[in-house]
Amino acid sequence: MLHFTPDSPLSLTILVLCSVLVCVFEFVNGFHDTANAVATVIYTRSLKPGVAVVLSGVMNFLGVLAGGLSVAYALVELMPPDVLTPPNGAPAVPMLLSLFGTALAWNLFTWRAGIPNSSSHCIIGAIVGVAIGDSFVHGRTFGAGVDWHQVVKVLEALAVSPLLGLAGAFVLYRLARLFIKDTALYQPPQGEHPPRGWVRWLLVGTCSGVSFSHGSNDGQKSIGLIMLAVVGLWPALYALNPQQPNPVPLAPTQAVQLEQVLEQYDHDAFRTQALAAAARLHTQAGAVQGQGVAPIPVTEIRADIFQVVAGLKGVQENPALPSAAKASAKQLRATLRPVVEFAPWWVRLLSAVCLSLGTMIGYQRIVKTLGEKIGRTHLTPAQGASAELVGAGLILTAGYTGLPVSTTHIVTAGIAGSMLGSGAGVQRGMAGRIILAWLATLPVTILLAAALFYGLSH
Repeated sequence: MLHFTPDSPLSLTILVLCSVLVCVFEFVNGFHDTANAVATVIYTRSLKPGVAVVLSGVMNFLGVLAGGLSVAYALVELMPPDVLTPPNGAPAVPMLLSLFGTALAWNLFTWRAGIPNSSSHCIIGAIVGVAIGDSFVHGRTFGAGVDWHQVVKVLEALAVSPLLGLAGAFVLYRLARLFIKDTALYQPPQGEHPPRGWVRWLLVGTCSGVSFSHGSNDGQKSIGLIMLAVVGLWPALYALNPQQPNPVPLAPTQAVQLEQVLEQYDHDAFRTQALAAAARLHTQAGAVQGQGVAPIPVTEIRADIFQVVAGLKGVQENPALPSAAKASAKQLRATLRPVVEFAPWWVRLLSAVCLSLGTMIGYQRIVKTLGEKIGRTHLTPAQGASAELVGAGLILTAGYTGLPVSTTHIVTAGIAGSMLGSGAGVQRGMAGRIILAWLATLPVTILLAAALFYGLSH
């Protein structure tokens, strides 16, 4: 697939298929993760299921539109820069098919089994798998194309956040028992009657909070990946950011500074590529000065910028370099990143629509697990509210600091924490199945995506 003719009907057809897969993944993400928000209001009879999923869908929609892009490109930057080079449909096609074929397969498998699983872990595992497959395609050492520093940073957030959810919900439930004496908060629902007064609206509020925060974090993940397909389909329009003044070609003095900084980049596998890309950007600066140099296509400029941004990041994160060099790298990287890291309004809208529609379908299996099979007793309003208040706070914080976290892991761990806080305990069998699925997600998706990418690239 790396040898398709650029802009050929076959190449464009497969890129359209990739775009559809992105949207399907976001749709599945919606119905897989919806249960985290609606389980409490459904199982406490605070809202009817139909009303709960519509509310959750609307709040997910608003969360995507209100979210930023820091999480979106934190994921994209996990991949090596030559995979991100768009756009003759070449690396974009096997990359996107591998990413979403892998993530969709594992998401649907765990959903069918009724196991709450993380779409974030699925896509991150697939991204790392593509990066490893790319290192084999280009004959590099194992994992040479993987930004392991960024991978570790992301995995730390994914590992720590469920523990915070567990501990936070445990503590919050205990504090509620200490200071709030309304018995309606601690009793399971009676028949089909909703909890009375403020307890019901507390749960509606926490459901809305988790849904909004889920949209603001998970919606960003698909936005960044939708953009990879969009650039593959319409490189002339979207290879570079049309929404702001373009700083490329660089001023000659800035181009010289860029080359000087990148001379200190010590990643053997990509140093030559980063320096060559910087030299081409320098040449373009000469074209602007009327030196008779023909401008290069915008898609090639995009490819060069990704190479340079990766090199600048390597300089910025190298502890052995002087602070002045790292400061220069940071400033240059901040100038160049917005040129290639952006999302038009309609991409945000598309992500929001897919996520919110998925939210309204297919939620029953996971809701039943969360409401009945994690704890040894039926979920009470206090337990649900504790898990969701802590979850919404953690997810929102992560979304606005650029860390991808798993809504599923945080809320599921929060429910377990509130069950432990109440003394009810958890069902070991189901807890073991969930933990096993969580532990298997990364190795399974990494291996499958690496094999798919390597096979499709040949």
